[in-house]
Amino acid sequence: MELKEKLRILSDAAKYDVSCSSSGSNRKNKNNGLGNASPSGICHSFTEDGRCISLLKILLTNYCSYDCAYCVNRISNDVERGIFTPEEIADITINFYKRNYIEGLFLSSAVYKNANYTMELLTKVALLLRNVHKFNGYIHMKAIPGSDPLLIKRLGELVDRLSVNIELPSNNSLKLLAPQKEISSIITPMKFIKNQIDNNKEEKIKYKNSPNFVPGGQSTQLIVGATKENDREILNLSQNLYNSFGLKRVYYSAYVPVSMDKRLIDIKNPPLLREHRLYQADWLIRFYGFSSHEILDGKESNLSLDFDPKTQWALNHLEYFPIEVNKASPEQLLRIPGVGVRSVNKIIKIRKVHTIAFEDLKSIGVVLKRAKYFVTCKGKYYGDIKFQEESIKFKILNGDSKDNYQQISLFDLERNSRLLGDI
Repeated sequence: MELKEKLRILSDAAKYDVSCSSSGSNRKNKNNGLGNASPSGICHSFTEDGRCISLLKILLTNYCSYDCAYCVNRISNDVERGIFTPEEIADITINFYKRNYIEGLFLSSAVYKNANYTMELLTKVALLLRNVHKFNGYIHMKAIPGSDPLLIKRLGELVDRLSVNIELPSNNSLKLLAPQKEISSIITPMKFIKNQIDNNKEEKIKYKNSPNFVPGGQSTQLIVGATKENDREILNLSQNLYNSFGLKRVYYSAYVPVSMDKRLIDIKNPPLLREHRLYQADWLIRFYGFSSHEILDGKESNLSLDFDPKTQWALNHLEYFPIEVNKASPEQLLRIPGVGVRSVNKIIKIRKVHTIAFEDLKSIGVVLKRAKYFVTCKGKYYGDIKFQEESIKFKILNGDSKDNYQQISLFDLERNSRLLGDI
């Protein structure tokens, strides 16, 4: 098979693996090598300063030994197959980098023959890039569950980030859709990578020249919508993964219907909005001080599709609002819908100099179309509606446009009173 055909097949097959992001790595160019992970990062993502960065994202192979019902590359599926040699991947990466097509490599793989054999091939790619081509750019690879810890350790010393994809949100789902896999084979390498990262940090303190181990951390991926788990179960799992294994990111991938297997949930389209809401909730856990139990506290099992998770939480807990912008703690400010981390930092700095007026909030970066219903400035409320859940919901959903109205029903008196109460 020609190299061009392999690239077409294996780049297309890689699109289902979303567990990649900007690196967070500080690997710099040295010894007159090629590439630099420190300023570049990886492909089809955004860095913290907003830059879009590029990555060669391919599979080593889509020949797989497993028959997971949700996977397009499962052994029983009739799809085009291909496999790269380690030398081919190394050559493609270097050639693409020299042409300024990419700034790094994200390499995953199906389980070819067995876990250890696949890991040996992945490790050979990393060795070729680092030691033969002197490539010091960003490399993110997938650690194969069930492989020998020594192979994971060797690969971790060569790459910037490793991911071990947990794929399904529960052990029961794994047994149902991927009976050849064991949850222990996924958790064990996660734990090993976490321990090695911790040990490496201690070694770096004692010996500055000690080799790096996965300086960009580890990540994982969860498939959303292939099984019956609700959002509460998924978010609880994610928080446990963050707490237990120090993950940099949990990625959520809306299930794309690629099989007619009766064990799968019957859906026509990927639940993309649900995936988006999970990412928003995940952001609250990582940066806003929320716990998964707060976001979905027992009243609901799934995130609202109408409102982002922070707005929904605020609507469910109006007893904490409105919050006075000039007196609230940073933790309280972060709970306000439409107020982000940067805005909170600006508010805290400005308050040291003078009192903040409502008119100042927009220039600070606050999203007023949501925030104004949950704050006061100098003791004044600017929501222009009754401070009650239904009124605020209606305003956020419909905005201030006069064209956004609902026909009054002749029969729904309760609804009519709510609508008239907002006028």
